[in-house]
Amino acid sequence: MNRLTLTLLLPALCATAFAGESQLQKATNVVNEIMGTPDKGIPHNLLDKAVCVGVVPSEVKFAWVFGGTYGRGLLVCRKGGTGEWNAPSMFSIGGVSVGWQAGGKATDVVFLVMNPEGMKKLVRNSVKLGAELSVAAGPVGRSAEGATDVQLHAEILSYSRSRGFFGGASLDGAVYKQDKDDNQRVYGRRVTANEILIDGTVPAPSAAESLDSALTKYSPSGGRTFGRRL
Repeated sequence: MNRLTLTLLLPALCATAFAGESQLQKATNVVNEIMGTPDKGIPHNLLDKAVCVGVVPSEVKFAWVFGGTYGRGLLVCRKGGTGEWNAPSMFSIGGVSVGWQAGGKATDVVFLVMNPEGMKKLVRNSVKLGAELSVAAGPVGRSAEGATDVQLHAEILSYSRSRGFFGGASLDGAVYKQDKDDNQRVYGRRVTANEILIDGTVPAPSAAESLDSALTKYSPSGGRTFGRRL
């Protein structure tokens, strides 16, 4: 019986162990594919101003009377706000809207955290975007010269990609939550978002090297200093 139980549980345990690595690789692919087309990607001058980048590979959108979204992603910040890209912190994001809809699709979501104030809010256990944290759909292209005043003053600029189309997207109403279980799977122990993103005391896992390299390739320096603790 014990052998049978172990046989049944082994695939699930292996899937859990590699879940974090899979998300990191998917996030790397999303960044490379989006930034690999400068005319249709995130403006480099905005990426250079960002203190953090969040990626949600294949956020699931569903709709059947109650429409909604759910996704698991990761947030990477510049060490101290202006240093090298640091270790990732895992999170989930979701929201619900009511409507007579049917259908669904998977969408990649990327967002830039533009200032230390926005970073401060994202180390809380949960935060409602648009209510507690200002968000706006980000401009697309080589530069952000055409950005509106709302976009230039937002704490978060967000984007989505679905079925080959990439553009600014609204995250108003979505709830951002720390994924403590995913962080434990990635780091092998309980760690907090503050320890990872602000203190910088948690070494990045080897699985994050490709994502850090991709972000460094497209934005080797920039950001704004947010200090050791917020």
